[in-house]
Amino acid sequence: MSNQEKPSSLFGEVIYAHTRAQAIADGVLVDVSQTAREAGFRWPVAMTRTAWEDCVAWSEDDSLRQVHQDESGRLWDVLWMAMNAIRRSSGEGSQTLYQLYRVPRDGKCNEAQLVTLKLMAGPGDAGEPVITITLPRED
Repeated sequence: MSNQEKPSSLFGEVIYAHTRAQAIADGVLVDVSQTAREAGFRWPVAMTRTAWEDCVAWSEDDSLRQVHQDESGRLWDVLWMAMNAIRRSSGEGSQTLYQLYRVPRDGKCNEAQLVTLKLMAGPGDAGEPVITITLPRED
């Protein structure tokens, strides 16, 4: 093989890749890095839209129907518990499951319920370390 030739991938040529920046711009990921820095994170942090909707999203209408809460407090809970999970982890592996209590956004529940989230550390678009918080069934 000459120096100009590149070995082909086992699965063939990549047809399309969705970058982290594109996922944030498209709303698939929610960038929470600013609040995450306040919570002690050193790397950029994003949440999947589904994790955001399940654990953070909250409106005034939700407060009127259910119990008074706000998104900033709910986000702080997600990030604070994530930071605690990182501190307790063995440092092995790039994924950590952690739990927190949150009031589900279902229009009727007033009591917090336990939910599990997954924290994944990995490379960003330029190979820099980033963190993504997802629901356990998401990749």
